[in-house]
Amino acid sequence: MPELPEVETVRRGLQPVMEGTRIVKVETRRPDLRFPLPERLVETLTGRHVTAIGRRAKYLMMHLEGGPVLICHLGMSGSFRIEEPDGSSTPGVFHHERSKLAAHDHVVFTVENGSGRPSRIVFNDPRRFGFMLLSDEASLDEHPMLAGLGTEPTGNALGGALISDLFRDRAMPLKAALLDQRLIAGVGNIYACEALWRAKLSPRRAAGSIAAKPGKTSQRAERLAKALREVIAEAIVAGGSSLRDHIRTDGSLGYFQHRFKVYDREGEPCPRYECSGVIARMMQGGRSTFYCPVCQR
Repeated sequence: MPELPEVETVRRGLQPVMEGTRIVKVETRRPDLRFPLPERLVETLTGRHVTAIGRRAKYLMMHLEGGPVLICHLGMSGSFRIEEPDGSSTPGVFHHERSKLAAHDHVVFTVENGSGRPSRIVFNDPRRFGFMLLSDEASLDEHPMLAGLGTEPTGNALGGALISDLFRDRAMPLKAALLDQRLIAGVGNIYACEALWRAKLSPRRAAGSIAAKPGKTSQRAERLAKALREVIAEAIVAGGSSLRDHIRTDGSLGYFQHRFKVYDREGEPCPRYECSGVIARMMQGGRSTFYCPVCQR
């Protein structure tokens, strides 16, 4: 499933193509994805100008003139494809190739930017776990999909003191706490594994064990905050670099998957040069966790 860095690079890919344009046509080729498409979706979007393409956690948000916001989620296999007269591109970085089969093209937006050359933005989703929902701008933060989301793992807002406060007295495993969207929004399985390795923290460790007293921080919490910020930022840059290099191609992959230190590397030596461990795999909450049992404590 696309995680926050992938969704952010999709946003960055859509932004220059859609922001400031007018939606002149919307095609819905089926009545539903994971959920039924909103009633009067075509009528609501057609003719509106796109004022901004935003993101909250793993959700894309298309802000429209006059107030409506289209909330989009890529689900397991969703992607946007940009079709222009001189070629097409699939914005975003994905560990696995995205589908381009027309049979899976479910929603198509045609936009004009005043140049007289309309662009088509196609939402393709073979497994149909993605969705599109409408919200009013004024009540966006209270939307059921967005209400209760935690702090974004980007920027300086996520620090050791905040992680310490969020995890205090929590007996759940540290990795489970990282995946709890009510605490930190947008962290998925891949980047939780990578951040824990960087911070030298075991995914089995009780989340509360890295907390300090209220208002204070700890070395472990600081290491984890730094690792989270860095791994997310590096993944976004990796996807963005690929996107900039191939903006008019058929959607080349980003390259952060080649930087994985532990994810999907079971049985390989730990990449930390002073460590003699071997990357192990275990199941936590129905998901694979990759970690080094020697240096992650």
